[in-house]
Amino acid sequence: MNATNTDNAPLIPAKTHVYLDGPNSRGYELAFAWKVFTQFIKGMRTLHFVGPCITVFGSARFKPDHPYYQAAEGFGKRIAALGFTTMTGGGPGIMEAANKGAFENGGTSVGCNIVLPHEQSGNPYLHKSVTFEHFFVRKTLLLKYSYGFVILPGGFGTLDELFETLTLIQTRTISKFPVVLFGKAYHKELWHYFQSMAENGTISAEDLDLVLLTDSQEEAMEHIRQYIAHNYKVKPRKRLWWLFEKR
Repeated sequence: MNATNTDNAPLIPAKTHVYLDGPNSRGYELAFAWKVFTQFIKGMRTLHFVGPCITVFGSARFKPDHPYYQAAEGFGKRIAALGFTTMTGGGPGIMEAANKGAFENGGTSVGCNIVLPHEQSGNPYLHKSVTFEHFFVRKTLLLKYSYGFVILPGGFGTLDELFETLTLIQTRTISKFPVVLFGKAYHKELWHYFQSMAENGTISAEDLDLVLLTDSQEEAMEHIRQYIAHNYKVKPRKRLWWLFEKR
């Protein structure tokens, strides 16, 4: 069956491997599971010694002259000043800006990129990077090493990352790490929807406290700093290179 472009938008070529297409042969499924396993090991080996991170999520589509790009760059700089590693999805836009802010201000900058038919090129402000084929592997690694999360304006992917993070915190799958939603005007309707969920009982009223909505970088970073200061003491990790990880 040929795809028909009904709205003059550029067609996005399909990935060569689609894993949500129903049962395949058992050998094929075993090979897929092994490939996923190797992606996890590759990511963990790459990121094992990056240090405690703060992950910044946001759109790949903002350009350097956009205020949200500049805000993300400011977050990267502030994360570096706090002594944490800036982690992003490794691509352009908000991700590039946050990595740039850290990279150019003495911080460590890492990225977890994804193979996509578009928007998949890595940005040049990364000390370490790893590229994944599947979003679920990538999201796991973006969460695994972080002690705080900053969500700037974005699209479906950013909202997916936000809601997965909140779900894992709500269900105590990960610790109650601070989540900052930056950009009151952009997220106004989303915040109203959060409040509507609480009013209708689909989330608890206390769940609204899992997110700080703000336009202030200072407030955002102080919120993260206070949580970390009261709950964690960062200690150097003993480096055992038993899997030949790169420094």
